Amino acid sequence: MKRVWNSFLIAFAMFSRIPVPRADWDKENMKYMICFFPGIGAVIGLLLYGYGKLCALAGFGMLMRAAGFVLIPVLVTGGIHLDGYLDTVDALSSWQPKERRLEILKDSHAGAFAVIMGCAYFILALGVWSEVGEETLSVLCTGCVLSRALSGMALATFPCANKKGSLGMFADAAQKRVLKTVLILWILACAGTALRLDWRYALILFATAFAVYGYYYHVAVKEFGGTTGDIAGFFVQVCELMTACTVMLGGKFL
Repeated sequence: MKRVWNSFLIAFAMFSRIPVPRADWDKENMKYMICFFPGIGAVIGLLLYGYGKLCALAGFGMLMRAAGFVLIPVLVTGGIHLDGYLDTVDALSSWQPKERRLEILKDSHAGAFAVIMGCAYFILALGVWSEVGEETLSVLCTGCVLSRALSGMALATFPCANKKGSLGMFADAAQKRVLKTVLILWILACAGTALRLDWRYALILFATAFAVYGYYYHVAVKEFGGTTGDIAGFFVQVCELMTACTVMLGGKFL
């Protein structure tokens, strides 16, 4: 039980800026931390929903409302997934051989393409969230959990591009079975919640998320030989933006 609790603490310490008690970051304690990764999405989703209600009560304008929706995930996570997104688009934009692309992922310097695509990401996100209505917000909040559950599932199922990297700890078959089982439960919980809120937007959310998941597999395997922590962060950012975009469009036409 202590090991499970430590895995929970490490997950929140690694993937968020939420203050938690300290735990030793050894291999045994980190073994099942991905099981708790979607929990951070649940916190973000609740904050997004609460902020939306606050904006309605305070009479905030469209731009202020959208800015909060864009910044809350970054503030909660400390930008860890955004860093992975920037590194990945930098590597993909280099058009270098696979080995060189993996080196770019590890490079701490931000290239020109990372800056350009980072600006483009925030501009699009601000525009999308400014159009998100009250009727679609609650469903989109579940998407923060879904993106992380799918990201964790990929870490347990996709090939690993760097066996010596941080994802090497998920090589044990028994460990993978536990991770898959827990993450499937998270996905089912998301599906049940989203369908209960509005089945139409739930279908759009899940269809988009799984389409991006397929794209993630294609990019990871073809361009890098497998996934890494940075590419996993890339998926979380792209998945959340694309689901927000399609659900927002659904809200305009349904």
